[in-house]
Parts: sequence; C-alpha cells; structure tokens
Amino acid sequence: MLDALHAIESAFGRERPYVGAPRTLDLDLILYGGEVIAMPGLIVPHPRFRDRRFVLEPLAELVPEWIDPVTGKTIAELLRVVHGRGGSQGRA
Repeated sequence: MLDALHAIESAFGRERPYVGAPRTLDLDLILYGGEVIAMPGLIVPHPRFRDRRFVLEPLAELVPEWIDPVTGKTIAELLRVVHGRGGSQGRA
C-alpha cells in the first residue's frame, strides 16, 4: 500500500531529495483497518493523525465510530479532543 502511494506521488512529480523537503503532494497511510504496524519507514496508525483536525474532520464525516486501535477512542472522540484544544489546521 505504501509503495502504491509513493508511486502516485512520483507520477505527479513528487521528489524526496531529503527528509522534511517541501512537498507538492503528500499521501499518507493514516489507518489500515484495526492494524497497528511499526516497521522502518512505516508506522500505522499515522503517529500524528490524532492531532490534525484536517485529517480527523473528513474522517469523522465518513466513519465517526471507527476505533483508533492505539487509543481505543472513536474518530468522533478524537475530533472532540482536537476541537477542545484548537488542534492543527496545517501541516505539523
């Protein structure tokens, strides 16, 4: 799955000259069912998705009761926490 996302990025001209380089396109693997994956180059669920309103809001519109396998909280609950503390709108 990650290779497929990287291939799409490359097809649209994304280059990875160094870690943290500016991005023209950034596709992330946020969740993969209820799986928890930790391996070099891949952590699922995405380690920062719980703090990003721009990720949680559309996810909550689609699947508000989906459970984060790490915290056990629903997407709706995670979004309420982010709204309560004024969570990130932009890229962090």
